[in-house]
Amino acid sequence: MRILLVEDEPRIARDLTRTLEGAGYVVDRAADGEEAWFKGDVEDYDAAVLDLGLPKIDGLSVLKRWRENGRGFPVLILTARGSWRERVEGIDAGADDYLPKPFEMDEVLSRLRAIIRRTAGHSSPVLEAGSLSIDPRQMRVTVDGVPRHLSPQEYRLLFYLVLHAGRVVSQAELTEHLYAQDFERESNAVEVLVGRVRRKIGIDIVKTVRGFGYTVEKEDGP
Repeated sequence: MRILLVEDEPRIARDLTRTLEGAGYVVDRAADGEEAWFKGDVEDYDAAVLDLGLPKIDGLSVLKRWRENGRGFPVLILTARGSWRERVEGIDAGADDYLPKPFEMDEVLSRLRAIIRRTAGHSSPVLEAGSLSIDPRQMRVTVDGVPRHLSPQEYRLLFYLVLHAGRVVSQAELTEHLYAQDFERESNAVEVLVGRVRRKIGIDIVKTVRGFGYTVEKEDGP
């Protein structure tokens, strides 16, 4: 899962980056509103963590530009501004959630997981596909209750496919969401990664759609 972190205060940005990467996210950073607006407009992110008090262009204006340009990824606002009026302005501009500073890192992760899950149409915090379950709070994968030990990259791939169960995900899309911008990878990196995930989970839920990509079948509800 690829996150855009927009924060101009170096210490907070560093701490958030460490926390997000430790939770399995790939993090791109922007330190001002102009850079944030550009990256959010041209890159495909799973979510953004956006400070409002930014240099060059304020965060609220950045968010409005993203939404006006049809950028629909979920946005969690972080800000020192605490009035209810500013919170309303942020939500009305298209934010999915709002967290005032100072904040606890665990709450940032919890709210981020929630907005990503809701945007993808999931209500439960645990994702399921047949006998497979993924608990993103612990980065834990089980099959019939038995843990399966995946590398961070393998976990990200499986989580992304299960999060978007029911549609075909291309190799290009997986590459965009699994790797940082400056990460050098082989042309068959995704194919190799899928093969490793299949062997480790031991069940046939990741299907290849030849010429298009990969899919996990979406189960019908009750």
